[in-house]
Amino acid sequence: GGYPLHGLRLAMKGRIGMAVYPHDTSEPETLLRYARVALREACPQRGEHCHFFAAEQLDNLRNRVWMAAEIEQAIEQERVVLHYQPQYAIDTQRIIGVEALVRWEHPRLGFVPPVEFIPVAEEAGLIGRLGEFVMRTACRQAKAWSAQGAGEVRVAVNLSGRQFYDGSLTKVVAEILAETGLEAHRLELELTESMVMKDPKITVASLHELKQMGVTISVDDFGTGYSSLAYLKRYPLDTLKVDRSFVRDIATDPDDAAITNAIIAMAKSLGLRVVGEGVETIQQLEFLMDKGCDVAQGYLLGEPAPAATAEAMLGESFALEQRKNKQLV
Repeated sequence: GGYPLHGLRLAMKGRIGMAVYPHDTSEPETLLRYARVALREACPQRGEHCHFFAAEQLDNLRNRVWMAAEIEQAIEQERVVLHYQPQYAIDTQRIIGVEALVRWEHPRLGFVPPVEFIPVAEEAGLIGRLGEFVMRTACRQAKAWSAQGAGEVRVAVNLSGRQFYDGSLTKVVAEILAETGLEAHRLELELTESMVMKDPKITVASLHELKQMGVTISVDDFGTGYSSLAYLKRYPLDTLKVDRSFVRDIATDPDDAAITNAIIAMAKSLGLRVVGEGVETIQQLEFLMDKGCDVAQGYLLGEPAPAATAEAMLGESFALEQRKNKQLV
């Protein structure tokens, strides 16, 4: 369908939220408020253009509003913390970087998984502040580790779609690097495959700005989306991370093995570094090593850990590298 306009046919999408009188309420103002609540639940992207109000929707909204307030307070009081998961160079078996992962332990709810609080932070407009806090904390920590003799490791920080497309990312990154003194190439910004394909023209321009600053660019969860290889070639990328869903069964599933092998070969042809995520067994690690994967990350090699624990791991890895270098000399 659609509507004709000056020789063009425009397709329109919309959302409708409905509350029913007197079933839901007999108060006009309350009826309108309930309709707005139902409107929030209607999602054209999922084919749900029309949504009726239900009491549990109001409860869900209250919970989201409450959690958003708790997240904002946690950010202000720095009760959100970072854990760091090591990334090992497969050939030298030493730690060359860490991925910073945000953690939140609520005083009443206990540990709240990121998959639950990150979407709420995005919906409430808090993801920019949270992302800036994560990036600043990670950069400051990486610089401190170097000063304490743990080597010049990279630190990878995950970006949300809103962070990447809000127009101020380059300015924020520049300010944080200047403030913390971290060398730009030691900051790796991770974007998901779906994010980089959302608006290729904006993505190319933004990535070039970041690359001019010297930061490292990584595409996370690669293989789960629908990347155009033509655009992938144009993007100034440094790293592809093979999604853990493929790595999990590479030793037993021929299809996952073939996909992982193809991703590694393609990345190599484009001059990109390849990271295998979610490595949990020796068999998975050996497969990645045999196919030429550069870096491995997963519970087999190290779980996400607080800064102090990660520092000890980095110190041991750096000391081992120094000993090997002396032996070679």
